[in-house]
Amino acid sequence: MTLRFGIITLSDRSARGEREDASGPALASFLQAENCSVVRQHILPDDESTIRQTLIEWAESGEFDVILTTGSTGFAPRDIAPEATRAVIQKEAPGLAEVMRAESLKKTKHAMLSRAVAGIRARTLIINLPGSPKGAVENLQFIFSTLPHAVQLLSDDPDSEISH
Repeated sequence: MTLRFGIITLSDRSARGEREDASGPALASFLQAENCSVVRQHILPDDESTIRQTLIEWAESGEFDVILTTGSTGFAPRDIAPEATRAVIQKEAPGLAEVMRAESLKKTKHAMLSRAVAGIRARTLIINLPGSPKGAVENLQFIFSTLPHAVQLLSDDPDSEISH
């Protein structure tokens, strides 16, 4: 099964063209090396309404198995990825965010400042990742091996129970 990903970089400066997006391409590179399909990449400003609308459209389009957001997960006043994500998901998937924080804490004490969340809308998994290229890829690597099974479960694949 080839997983289909959407990547949304959340950054006011990158959306205005003031800073090159490094995290989105780093995630795409990792996913392509893992034989995944990167269906679409997009950069959005830290605007909750725009993020919510995009997450809903992408999740309900049926084009993606997983949508990754990168950035806007910290304590800065404009960091609103978790709030936008919580507003659109229908089910939470807290274990994914818990694993990312736990594994990240082994590398940096700043991991405890992550407010990233993960959840499901329709049959699409939405996961918030940090904004730095290194942090985004590392966090994805921590949970990556579970994503094929998660997608299998979301697609109601009858073979999904075999691996239990």
